[in-house]
Amino acid sequence: MKFHRNARILRSQFDVTPYASVFFLLVLFVMLGTLVYTPGVRVPLQLPVADGLPGTDQPSVNVAVAADGKLFFQNQPIEAAELKTRLAALVTEAGKPLTLVVQADKAVTHDMLIRLTLLAREAGIHDALLATLPRLVDTAPNSPAP
Repeated sequence: MKFHRNARILRSQFDVTPYASVFFLLVLFVMLGTLVYTPGVRVPLQLPVADGLPGTDQPSVNVAVAADGKLFFQNQPIEAAELKTRLAALVTEAGKPLTLVVQADKAVTHDMLIRLTLLAREAGIHDALLATLPRLVDTAPNSPAP
């Protein structure tokens, strides 16, 4: 028994215009999506440069200290008392020992760093590290060693 074919074979050219317009709309949406405001504060820090400092393999908590002494936690400005309660809550959630990573500007005083590490110690974080930038390696030949 022979069945009749109801499907017609495409005999015209394939039209790419609808697909191209959808592609360009997607590109437009992606480009406009990058302009959307993301919450948080941009903290301009100038970290010191150093080589060979140890890191940590434990879970860490980052706190930034601006040159004027303002504290930032999770990209938001925060007061010292609120920071202490948030750090204590993180310590209880983690169940492991946490390490405080201080991202301090070059202009921050030693006194401010001590106060921050003592505040973290009161919250239950006993280890603290200072964040630094790696030294850039000069690859030019015949350059004197620093």
